[in-house]
Amino acid sequence: MTAGRAASPPRVAYVLGTTAGGTGPYVAMLARECATRGMAVRVFGPTETGQRFFPASTESSPGFAAVAIGEHPRPAHDLAAVLRLRRLLRAWAPDIVHAHGLRAGGLAALALTGRVAGARGRCALAVTVHNAPPGGGVTGLAYAALERITAHRADAVCCVSGDLADRMRRIGARDGGRALVPAPEFAPPSAGQIAAVRASLGGQHRPVVLAAGRLAAQKGYPVLLAAATRWQDREPVPLLVIAGEGPLAGPLADQARATGVAVCFLRQRGDVPALLGAADVVVVPSVWEGQPLIVQEALRAGRPLVASRAGGIPDLTGEEAAVLVPQGDAAALAAAVQSVLDDPGLAAKLGAAATRRARQLPSVGDAVDSVTRLYRRLLGGDPCA
Repeated sequence: MTAGRAASPPRVAYVLGTTAGGTGPYVAMLARECATRGMAVRVFGPTETGQRFFPASTESSPGFAAVAIGEHPRPAHDLAAVLRLRRLLRAWAPDIVHAHGLRAGGLAALALTGRVAGARGRCALAVTVHNAPPGGGVTGLAYAALERITAHRADAVCCVSGDLADRMRRIGARDGGRALVPAPEFAPPSAGQIAAVRASLGGQHRPVVLAAGRLAAQKGYPVLLAAATRWQDREPVPLLVIAGEGPLAGPLADQARATGVAVCFLRQRGDVPALLGAADVVVVPSVWEGQPLIVQEALRAGRPLVASRAGGIPDLTGEEAAVLVPQGDAAALAAAVQSVLDDPGLAAKLGAAATRRARQLPSVGDAVDSVTRLYRRLLGGDPCA
């Protein structure tokens, strides 16, 4: 590297698709923090993603350019997105393209065919895989193709869980290390805030079982409602509280009515710390997860946790800070929740283990340090931090 090239700030392009989960806030955090560390940063993604996560509020905010990378494969639209992304990347000439998700990663790899040249020469491609791909059908085949494109063309593939990393390595991906996805830290809620939340839920004299997250198939809420049918004969009946929005809101409400489950559906909430404080047990029944924010938040709040033994959840909790059950097993989930409600000693033990485990969770600084080390490696040692 020449001195002149090394002195210029690295140019990093973030690419992501439609997102309603944790990917958007995570990429927004990386873009903001890398810009703060002196990198030139621009983000490419759908207009709605930009409006939600990348508002141009200050002069130092990362620039955003619209590219219609949709949530589902649509060949004609995907081709248009690849061609637009290719034009935009050629015009901006980044040193690194860091795509997030298989859809964004595969389309970015196609856009970089023949490779855009950055100020330092050949543009490097890093891809972070945030979710397990859907299996079966045409959609499954499309994602399998994107996986292989990503594995064979990316210079580094980072994954949010060990099972995803193993999957990508098996098809030839170059290992970029574990992606660190920290939950935002928050101040503990006051006793008054917690009491107010319990009162608003009608849970002053009932155990509160809390789940929070997007109402989507991945989160396993139909299994949670099936589990809840098994504790309706308890006295008092535990109140199941589900906070979040998503495409399964209607079907889940129908399931609750049909089965007679006592459940309070909340919309998206901005007081998750107080909700956690009000919960007697937090439940994460997901079919698959990477590094779920609600698990990290529950650990930081020191709450008893019952969760699926799925994806990256055991990596976060270990074996002491949660009761882990097989995914999709309503009977095991119900038994685990009731064991925590019936045994104050177990609840206290889980809460103490959660607090200890929370000290090991990654911080925002850890996450940014991790990606900047990766960028230095891809750039051949340039100082990105």
